[in-house]
Amino acid sequence: MLGRPALDHAAGAAIAVIANATDDRSSVERTAGVDLELAAPGALGLRPTELDLRAFFDRPRAEVAAALGEFPAVRLRGGNVFLLRHALARSGADGVLVELLRRDALVYAGYSAGACVLAPSLRGLEGCDDADALPALYGEPARWDGPAVLDHAFVPHIDSPGHPETQLLAAVAADYRTRGVPHRTLRDGQVLVIDGAHTTIR
Repeated sequence: MLGRPALDHAAGAAIAVIANATDDRSSVERTAGVDLELAAPGALGLRPTELDLRAFFDRPRAEVAAALGEFPAVRLRGGNVFLLRHALARSGADGVLVELLRRDALVYAGYSAGACVLAPSLRGLEGCDDADALPALYGEPARWDGPAVLDHAFVPHIDSPGHPETQLLAAVAADYRTRGVPHRTLRDGQVLVIDGAHTTIR
């Protein structure tokens, strides 16, 4: 989670849910996943709304900026990090989110791909996520750059036996260590919280 936790006393606050990491799934499967993502913040008393970045592809950046500006927080779900990176870039949402975070105007909550996508580079994550999903879906090559909100790579699901990708991501972390790539690993259930200059794991 990035940004000041301004929602602590804001029951009923709106939150945008971005699920574009699952854009390669069938409409039935994707819709079911979105419904689950909406239910989680709803159970906390928030008002979640899906913000589908595909609606802003190749549109003026001002449009996605206006849409994101209506929310004090966003939640980015897991899935394929390369699909999510593409959606953020093609919609212009990546630059908007960076600016909102710089101004401390937004809380960013993401898990799995939703956190991995913040790194300076996505190199290495092809060991877990399918980079070929991008050309298969859009006919465009995968992007390997990240918006560098984090100054290191992020590797989730480490030492998490209940997660099907824990071994794949252990190999990703091992590759980063071998190549000297700065990175941070988290187990399922842990949260990286960045509030200004303060970073903690809870």
